[in-house]
Amino acid sequence: MYATLSSLHLNLPDETATAALASRLARAMQATGTGEGGRGGVIHLSGPLGAGKTHFTRALLRALGHTGRVRSPSFTLMEPYELDGLDVHHFDFYRFTGREEWREAGFDEMIAAPGTLSLIEWPEMAAQSLQTPDLTLQLAHLAGGDGDARDAHLQAHSALGQRWLQGLRDA
Repeated sequence: MYATLSSLHLNLPDETATAALASRLARAMQATGTGEGGRGGVIHLSGPLGAGKTHFTRALLRALGHTGRVRSPSFTLMEPYELDGLDVHHFDFYRFTGREEWREAGFDEMIAAPGTLSLIEWPEMAAQSLQTPDLTLQLAHLAGGDGDARDAHLQAHSALGQRWLQGLRDA
């Protein structure tokens, strides 16, 4: 593991390590707070199919207190969750064919809503139109590792994202 002021790189040997990273991020988010004006924040999740984006999101939601089912938004495009005063929107833009589809669906207002944490899988499908996230998580299959090993790169893009990363380092 190595860290700089705005990024963190980890090797995750299995799905348990991916879930542990999500739990650590949840603790960091709870300890360091949310964005200015009550905004929960925006996290972009990137990586190839099967890299663990939805697995990470499920573990993050559970660590933030969600006890019900966590569904993949692959076909619904967005799944909402309410967690103790924080609205969470889990988006999946994989099926979009044009960069403006998410805006036509009204997602631009939902992403930036006060008190909302937006978790966005496949943000590159709307990349030129999306606001800069607080944090990005890039997951990739680890070269030479077994099937569950992952490479995780977290990058902060705001003061909030930097607080979350610092909290992750301290957790």
